[in-house]
Amino acid sequence: MMEIAHEAIDPAALQRSLVNPAAGGYCAFEGWVRNENEGHVVERLEYEAYEPLCVSEGEKVLAEAQELFPYLEARCVHRVGLLEIGECAVWIGVVSAHRDEAFKACRFIIDEIKVRLPVWKKEHYANGDSGWVNCERCAQHGIAD
Repeated sequence: MMEIAHEAIDPAALQRSLVNPAAGGYCAFEGWVRNENEGHVVERLEYEAYEPLCVSEGEKVLAEAQELFPYLEARCVHRVGLLEIGECAVWIGVVSAHRDEAFKACRFIIDEIKVRLPVWKKEHYANGDSGWVNCERCAQHGIAD
């Protein structure tokens, strides 16, 4: 299930939504807004997305992860709008029968959505400037890391 959130992401509620008696493994990733990027002091971020394509492409990513690393259930939520330092910008959770599939599927999902989803990030800097950041660059290390 791929979702776009316009309000704060609640990781604990999302984790509870994945509880499954057949699951032996759970893995989650939370991407937070940090206060620095490439030497710039960041005060906040702003995300924009083309939501219909984000959801459809995100669902494809989840399906591909399911084929590669069979899991029981997965969810991915990406936030849009203005986010402050420390807020959760993206959350991914995977439950599987065993931990290995959960770890691998979670890593695959975050790496793929960074490259494939039409999400744009604008950084607002302490000096008053701002700039759009190419999110594809965020996944350069890829799965092989």
